[in-house]
Amino acid sequence: MDESQVIEAVEKRLFIGGTWIEATRGATFDVVDPSTGEVLCAVADASPADGRAALEAAVAAQADFARTSPRERADMLTAAYELLMERVDELALLMTLEMGKPLPEARGEIAYAAEFFRHFAGEAVRIDGGYQTAPAGNARFLITKQPVGPCLLITPWNFPMAMGTRKLGPAIAAGCTSVIKPAHQTPLSMLALMGILAEAGVPAGAVNCVTAMDAGGVMEPLIRSGLARKLSFTGSTRVGRILLEQCAEKVLRTSLELGGNAPFIVFEDAALDEAVTGAIAAKMRNMGEACTAANRIFVHNSVIDEFGRRLAERMGALTVGRGTEPDVKVGPLIDEAGLEKVRSLVADAVERGATVLTGGEVAVGHGTGRGYFYPPTVLTGVPREAAMADQEIFGPVAPLTAFSTEDEVVRAANDTEYGLVAYVFTNDLRRALRVAESIETGMVGLNQGVVSNPAAPFGGVKQSGLGREGGAVGIDEFLETKYIGIALNT
Repeated sequence: MDESQVIEAVEKRLFIGGTWIEATRGATFDVVDPSTGEVLCAVADASPADGRAALEAAVAAQADFARTSPRERADMLTAAYELLMERVDELALLMTLEMGKPLPEARGEIAYAAEFFRHFAGEAVRIDGGYQTAPAGNARFLITKQPVGPCLLITPWNFPMAMGTRKLGPAIAAGCTSVIKPAHQTPLSMLALMGILAEAGVPAGAVNCVTAMDAGGVMEPLIRSGLARKLSFTGSTRVGRILLEQCAEKVLRTSLELGGNAPFIVFEDAALDEAVTGAIAAKMRNMGEACTAANRIFVHNSVIDEFGRRLAERMGALTVGRGTEPDVKVGPLIDEAGLEKVRSLVADAVERGATVLTGGEVAVGHGTGRGYFYPPTVLTGVPREAAMADQEIFGPVAPLTAFSTEDEVVRAANDTEYGLVAYVFTNDLRRALRVAESIETGMVGLNQGVVSNPAAPFGGVKQSGLGREGGAVGIDEFLETKYIGIALNT
């Protein structure tokens, strides 16, 4: 399929109760190609009433869906996995058009997204419980697990397919119905996924999708309605705090994957080429628009000059352009606000004494005057008081800061309200374990720049969120534990 065919093939309406429907009064909003600033298409703009209808459909379907067998739910997920893998190319092109990432990266995300379905297909048939004798011997304890109930799922724009499957996979595996709301910048990938799930046999009402510009106006009434039993959100810490307050009213079960401020630490004994490769992986995935992106790069003062030279050489050679073009490694940022944020953070760091090793100038439209492009940039000598030391950059900017001792760098790494992931490069095993255990994050990459894996528990500590997604524990977020006490005749 070409670009126009891929866009044309996607449903643009709301998916409620197994049916595609128009939004109230036919309202729509535009989806924009961030590489050109041009409108791709318009999709349905849900009203609060549309959101209510979607949640009511999920509630109505919950009892029957909970009664489906684990094997039936596993088969649905397996079928969806296979359909995603069959359609990698067209789904990747769709993602690149609405989000901007280069096609090879988009293909990688589709495969990554599909793997969540395959992983949770296995977890569906491994939901367990327990049986034990009461300490007094006169009763038995039967422990079982049941679906939490109807769920509200809110996903971000930076990984528009994978963040959906990471939530929908365990929800379906556990027997929970759901209403999912994708980010308004990237609704097309999720709408395409709805069609795939229906084709894979997920029953009507078990999965519903509303697209909306006014996320708060649509979702807050659903959170406060008392009909939903769980909220799973991936996005900023600022919004996460608001949602947590809203969930408190009805005591909703919550999973929050929020912001990050990942430290990337290079010790003097690290293999520098491996560390540079790891830094590019941790920094440049998705143009740096990832909560797991290396946000603060600490390099031992004995190797920072050489590390900076090698990193600047590698990053400066990356080709910037529209994600559909051959050999492009760096696509546009998501929108003008994202571009302006990166520009201001770099300007602030330079004003405070940082040195630009490569990049640092806006590549407007990659020579076309259009799009939201920023070149791969390496800064050295970034001081602690620079704004980017405390804010997620969410762009292709690598800030380097020197350190002298292990204790010093661990303190610096922990000097943040966030605690999602850290990266440590060293060939000293004992140091690696000391630092990994001392850093206050939910995940640590030792001598590797990528930690995300459907089979591993993803999540953070402090203000980076609550709960875990993926791994063997990911399904537990969608299950309630029930204890049944059984008296014995004596």
